[in-house]
Amino acid sequence: MAVDETPLHRQLGLTDAELDDIVALLDRHPTDLELAMYAVMWSEHCSYKSSKVHLRRFPTEAPWVIVGPGEGAGVIDVGDGLAVALRIESHNHPSAVEPYQGAATGVGGIIRDIFSMGARPIALLDALRFGSLDDARTRFLFEGVVSGISGYGNAVGVPTVGGEVVFDDCYRENPLVNVMCIGVLPQERLVLARAEGVGNVGILLGSATGRDGIGGASVLASAGFEEGSEAKRPSVQVGDPFEEKRLIEACLALLDAGLAVGVQDLGAAGLSCALSETAAAAGNGMDVDLASVHRREPGMNPVEVMTSESQERMLAIVTPDHVDEVLALATRWEITARVVGRVTDTGRFRVIDDAATIADVPCGSLGDGPVYDRPIARPADQDALQAADPAPRLLERFPDGTDLSGELLALLATPTIADKSWVWHQYDHQLFLNTVVGPGGDATVLRLKGTSRALAVATDGKARFCRLDPRTGGALVVLEAARNVACAGGVPKALVNCMNFGNPEHPEVMWQFSEAIDGMSAACRALDLPVVGGNVSFYNESRGRNIDPTPVVGVVGLVEPIETPPPGLGLVDGAHLVLVGPETASELGGSEWAFTVHGLDGGMPPAADLAAARALHDLVIGLVADRVVAGVHDCADGGLAVALAEMAFAGGVGFTVTPEPAVATAAWCFAESASRVVLAVTPDRLAEVLTRAGAAGVRAADLGVAGGDRLVAPGAFDVALADAHAAWRDAIPALVDADVHV
Repeated sequence: MAVDETPLHRQLGLTDAELDDIVALLDRHPTDLELAMYAVMWSEHCSYKSSKVHLRRFPTEAPWVIVGPGEGAGVIDVGDGLAVALRIESHNHPSAVEPYQGAATGVGGIIRDIFSMGARPIALLDALRFGSLDDARTRFLFEGVVSGISGYGNAVGVPTVGGEVVFDDCYRENPLVNVMCIGVLPQERLVLARAEGVGNVGILLGSATGRDGIGGASVLASAGFEEGSEAKRPSVQVGDPFEEKRLIEACLALLDAGLAVGVQDLGAAGLSCALSETAAAAGNGMDVDLASVHRREPGMNPVEVMTSESQERMLAIVTPDHVDEVLALATRWEITARVVGRVTDTGRFRVIDDAATIADVPCGSLGDGPVYDRPIARPADQDALQAADPAPRLLERFPDGTDLSGELLALLATPTIADKSWVWHQYDHQLFLNTVVGPGGDATVLRLKGTSRALAVATDGKARFCRLDPRTGGALVVLEAARNVACAGGVPKALVNCMNFGNPEHPEVMWQFSEAIDGMSAACRALDLPVVGGNVSFYNESRGRNIDPTPVVGVVGLVEPIETPPPGLGLVDGAHLVLVGPETASELGGSEWAFTVHGLDGGMPPAADLAAARALHDLVIGLVADRVVAGVHDCADGGLAVALAEMAFAGGVGFTVTPEPAVATAAWCFAESASRVVLAVTPDRLAEVLTRAGAAGVRAADLGVAGGDRLVAPGAFDVALADAHAAWRDAIPALVDADVHV
């Protein structure tokens, strides 16, 4: 068997320059344990070394923001002494290696981020990306990820209430699994990850430490996938949702009793991260007693113990006089608790094993890490890509008067647009009985118990727009998520993002990343929407191909008051269909119709008019709050024809609408022009809606009336409601039911 002669630091993912930096920091060569700790802490996943210089451009402050980026979760004030914690994370590479456990432990990790702040987790949302479902391995990954999310979420008792699923071949070997969690807490229970108080101790709570996560998130998420990645299966963590449930209750009880001065979950980099970061955040040091760490397997060496990413573990910083109470509380909840560290005033992070110091480094140096301002270059083919506008070809092929019925049916059957109930029917979305509006709508609505308010939450992303023009695409992602929240009557209050990009060592990827951040930041400022947290996932590539730039955002809005559920997206027989927002343009670049149905990849994404978006949101929020409209639906993927069809499916009633003459009929049907919403308005409220839209400076067009059992746009399409519904409803089950093998 050949001996790997690669230097240890390179095997661990450190560059020669990074090793030189470590040697300079310590004024000596690091021990193997120190080198391993620096490797995981300085990994891309943990240190954000390629993204820090750009992330600073996000707007992060607002009067209602209590905790912004940098903690376990963002926290906002929602009134009545309550706060909401929100966070989104990725588990992309682990899910590609082992889909069930990769997705399950992604759920477990994001839940711990939330209750580490003192919040009770009340909801999960999942934003998923896969390759084409005609590929057997993609179907295996799809089923495994959905099963992992449902298996863990249902068992731990946190409802999965929304999300999205997109299918595109750029994700064929590198699926994206982004999970968002929401929690609620009384503001006085808020706790931060701080090891305050010299002499206080660190107590490790929860599962035993094993070898089932060594280098898991920190290593897997900091490199691309090549041939043989299946060999990384041992690095994927294994989840235990029942242990997590006990851990949730024990930690919240501990905080209610005032027994902890700081709490942090153990995620990427394990004990090395949790113990050093909490101490560094307080300007202190930490001594770690390695022998006290309870272990699942015999013979584990110090590197394995300190870098294991085993799941369901939490660190609590406790004063010495409360240790016995904490240990007794852990016993009541049937979880293990051990004192593993002590806060010092040395500023050093020391690991001690059998009275011997086996690591001694500056505490802050592990978390600081290098900061790279990597080269940026616009892709050489970007101009050609943008010039390849699909509109002229499609509009020539489908001139006015062409029957587009077949095109509509084909679009409804594409997996990205088709009914996703096959996914969300596997999730329990009614746990806690908070769910006012569950999966399948524009946004989820969750009541805030004990108040007259509710939360509206949505996740969104549109990678093809970002590939064509990442600055415009980034803005459009923010606008769509906020628009979905507005359709539920929510005023957008906070945003979290998951930035899924390719290899940051490629200048073209860093250009995409930087441009997307600028577009997202501009949209957030226009909407007064602070970014309170997020996650960067780089190295999403396989076989040398980067995924399309995929920023995914989660937006939380406040609905107040909520006396009845919002209207929803269903049509009502006899209602007028009113399109509010800018005129539809021949914007087919990146559209589902151009790309998925006709394979045309190019052009520019729709324009992002930030002022028009803000005016539209304010109008829609007011109409929904005042219950002026009977139905409301965001117009996005697939364009207006798809939005109308989805409203017909939800209401069980057809419609007849008249295409507007200002744009080609095919574009009117399928262009994805931004900031448009369809309203279902009963005849007695039509004048009021049109008047309010005019006063808000928002264009409104009365397109037609709901009724009958057909979807009709004279000169465009005429389809039986039952046929359209079947094409949309049956697409994903038909593909998934094909033989699945690895």
